[in-house]
Amino acid sequence: MFNLSSLPTTPSEPRHVKVLILGAGPAGLSAALYAARADLQPVVLTGLQIGGQAALTNTIENYPGFPEGVGGSELGELFQKQAERFGAQVELDSARTVDLSARPFRVVTDNGEYTADSLIVSTGASPNHLDIPGEADLTGRGVSYCGTCDGWFFKEKKVVVAGGGDSALEEALFLTRFAASVTIVHRRDALRAGAILQKRAQENPKIKFIWNTVITAASGTEKLTAVKLKNVQTGAESDFETDGLFIFIGHTPNTQLFEGQLEMQNGYIKVDDRMHTSVAGVYAAGESADAHFKQVVTSAGMGAAAAIEATLFLEHAAA
Repeated sequence: MFNLSSLPTTPSEPRHVKVLILGAGPAGLSAALYAARADLQPVVLTGLQIGGQAALTNTIENYPGFPEGVGGSELGELFQKQAERFGAQVELDSARTVDLSARPFRVVTDNGEYTADSLIVSTGASPNHLDIPGEADLTGRGVSYCGTCDGWFFKEKKVVVAGGGDSALEEALFLTRFAASVTIVHRRDALRAGAILQKRAQENPKIKFIWNTVITAASGTEKLTAVKLKNVQTGAESDFETDGLFIFIGHTPNTQLFEGQLEMQNGYIKVDDRMHTSVAGVYAAGESADAHFKQVVTSAGMGAAAAIEATLFLEHAAA
């Protein structure tokens, strides 16, 4: 588990910091490490998901330095310990409003208020929903967005996975540890996941595929009992009995807080090749700014770059 700093009481005056980092995923914690090593005493606000999306992944096999793979939550804990070793402070808190119109920047949180000479946005992304009838009502009662979190509850059950990318196949493979069967429903006739994941999924005897199909509804009273399927080529509809529906159809960046204050593109914060946003002194890293790669290693690299640039900015500002 993460060793979090004790929650601060709401101060009468905002707490001033040199570098404030919003988000505690790979980007935020890497930024914290680099800013801390520059003796900037960064403060990291965790938001709702400590460790970011990576913490929800059972095993990460493509992060350098872990030839046998590493648990997502374990990797996040290592990131945090390393940043804290050099003086970073991690606070269990969420930003509610930001004012980037002048420096120091002002951030109001659940537990107080901060002013910051520099801000690094690493708020990540949240899973997309199918937005179908029954989905919201049955979330937590058969509908889930995290196999690692909820797989244990589906021992010897039938589950459906919606999606065809890396996340969908990774979670489907994980779910085979518990479920009696895993059926992947994909709107196309070919997967988008990497070749290794495709091979593993296709060779797993518990995994089946339904191609060219979308899920149009989830049904059940106390719990999920079935999903409605529609073939996108023929239009044919059918009911498919299942105990669980796991949805992995991409993510939406958590950037709503910065609308009207930072330049964006398709919901992502627009940055240059040095993580600069449209406001001097504000940087963005990870999936709040990355519309293409969306990997733990690239998020970590972006976080490091953002902290290096923040360090240079503060040095020039003080000169």
